[in-house]
Amino acid sequence: MTAPTSQRGKRVLLAAPRGVCAGVDRAIQTVELALERYGSPLYVRHEIVHNQHVIKALEKKGAIFVNETDEVPDGHTVIFSAHGVAPVVHAEAARRNLTVIDATCPLVTKVHKEAVRYAKEDFDILLIGHEGHEEVIGTSGEAPDHITLVDGPDDVKNVEVRDPDKVVWLSQTTLSVDETMETVGALKGRFPNLLSPPSDDICYASQNRQVAVKQMGADADLVIVVGSKNSSNSVRLVEVALGAGAGAAHLVDGAEEIDESWLQGVSTVGLTSGASVPKVLVHGVLDWLAQRGYEDVETVKAAEESITFSLPKELRRDLRAEPAAPKSLP
Repeated sequence: MTAPTSQRGKRVLLAAPRGVCAGVDRAIQTVELALERYGSPLYVRHEIVHNQHVIKALEKKGAIFVNETDEVPDGHTVIFSAHGVAPVVHAEAARRNLTVIDATCPLVTKVHKEAVRYAKEDFDILLIGHEGHEEVIGTSGEAPDHITLVDGPDDVKNVEVRDPDKVVWLSQTTLSVDETMETVGALKGRFPNLLSPPSDDICYASQNRQVAVKQMGADADLVIVVGSKNSSNSVRLVEVALGAGAGAAHLVDGAEEIDESWLQGVSTVGLTSGASVPKVLVHGVLDWLAQRGYEDVETVKAAEESITFSLPKELRRDLRAEPAAPKSLP
């Protein structure tokens, strides 16, 4: 379905799908249910998902976010974030007798398994992604001797491999589809026998949200993307909107960050949100826009989403057992 073409009056084109995906929903539920089951303190290594509203809400409920596993007291419970961790992190947790609940998104786990498989087959693995992103660090840790990071098409010229006939590419799950394919094209220009993964690594949610933004981008004078600045998939939506022809595009954590000057001369506002954004934040932006005359809301629908993921097995097991006596914060 293409974006509506009516240009009369002020309107909002609301992207669908938008907001929380199955992996994020699973991760947030994991922390909430673990707090109910085990009580506080409950430690989470890194932000469970990249959204400041979610992090603050979970902190109020008793979650303690730490940067590294060694910040968790010996013998306590730690949840690993949706972005995944390297095997050395699991090993450190085991050494310190931590109870681990692994909330890694199953789609990220899929990439980890691909990395292990191709490393065992002695491939050079070209991992397309952004340096320093938690997901990239975790995936790279599965096979550090075999993985080379490729940070976009401009980085392709720097890639060196042992055997150009035994090379495979994998990718971070939250990238721009178009930029990833541009990078893959450049890699194939250098390594014609480059092998592709058995299925696309970029997650369905990232792809669907990008398609919806593409469909409305050319009709929008302004696109507002709700999401945090450290959310890779949210940042990509801003880039996709501009690439699709939007007059301007901005990333905001919520309505309070919108600059009213952005609306000058704007009749059509496109609105979407990243895959870790609760719907309450989008409703807040819709209310803010309605107060300024943008009451006509039209949905631009790119796909239906019905995927769900089961909770981590460690948590499912304990939820089936007798309730534990809650601990209290000291």
